[in-house]
Amino acid sequence: MEKSKVYFTDFRTKEPLTNKLQKLMRMAGFNDMELEGRFVAIKMHFGELGNLAFLRPNYAKAVADMVKEKGGRPFLTDSNTLYPGFRKNALDHLDCANMNGFNTVTTGCQIIIGDGLKGTDDVAVQVPECEFISEAYIGRAVTDADVIISLSHFKGHEATGFGGAIKNIGMGCASRAGKMHQHNFGTPVVDPELCRNCHRCAKECGSDAIKYIDGKAYIDPEICKGCGRCIGACAFDAIHNINDNANEVLGRKMGEYAYAVLKGKPHFHIAIASDISPNCDCHEENDAPILPDLGMFASFDPVALDTAAADMAQKATAMPNSQLSDNLNSPGWKTYNDVFFDSNPAIRWKETLEQAEKTGLGTRDYELVTMR
Repeated sequence: MEKSKVYFTDFRTKEPLTNKLQKLMRMAGFNDMELEGRFVAIKMHFGELGNLAFLRPNYAKAVADMVKEKGGRPFLTDSNTLYPGFRKNALDHLDCANMNGFNTVTTGCQIIIGDGLKGTDDVAVQVPECEFISEAYIGRAVTDADVIISLSHFKGHEATGFGGAIKNIGMGCASRAGKMHQHNFGTPVVDPELCRNCHRCAKECGSDAIKYIDGKAYIDPEICKGCGRCIGACAFDAIHNINDNANEVLGRKMGEYAYAVLKGKPHFHIAIASDISPNCDCHEENDAPILPDLGMFASFDPVALDTAAADMAQKATAMPNSQLSDNLNSPGWKTYNDVFFDSNPAIRWKETLEQAEKTGLGTRDYELVTMR
């Protein structure tokens, strides 16, 4: 496979940043897409209520305006979550989006929750050619779209290392059943010697699987979905996955889910690497950025785009007073020389790119083209 081109620009500008994003999209070949009369799903994350690291709606409007210039019919979409919060059903999800600034005025298009009212409106997409899944459960609104555009916030993640285009598509377009399908490998356990009885893990649990016995957390393996949010929530490293390859399998399934979503559809991908928080925008908080703002990426190849963004992140210097710098400065910390592992040691991230490449979705071999 030939090298894929990934187009990049930093945040230096003397014009509206949204104009610079549109120029980057044109440079990357967006105007070559045939969008006339087509339904175009712009997949993004509206942010959990309380989180402030998610992308501003201004970016969504810039993309939607470009789609409309080409005669397309854009809509913003995301699917419901497994865990408690403000995005677990379509009504709460739309309220959350609106409170975070996403509406028809600010974005210039409609918002449709991909898997319906209760997260059950999905389509089983057959992918017998994949290694870890044979079918993927994708939100119906996404499968009904003619074209997919991924607008992702590049940031850290407590299980997959980072969230970029592949996670935005693979996990984000999956219905609640699809999310569970990806997560259902491995059950975390609690080390009672390290548990501080803070109840933070129980608050984050998406399946009410965490109980407290004699002041110590206990995860019921019969109830646990294996989503891993408790691992990221624990500040005392008291929770770990008993299957040491659980996050690897999660990442590989996610790569195959991204393939299932995009299979047979025209697609285009954008990543904004700013406010690079250590964890997912699904959290109701966003800790201080672990890395400085990097810039904006665009490509027709989501694997190449994620690889380019991850490579640039690895070359960046840890931000002071962040989770990453705290870990690196901790006495006895044995560095991984990897910003994602040094921020969240339980993660796996390269396997996602490897598996997505195996499906033929894209290539990790890329040429970075910089726009000044």
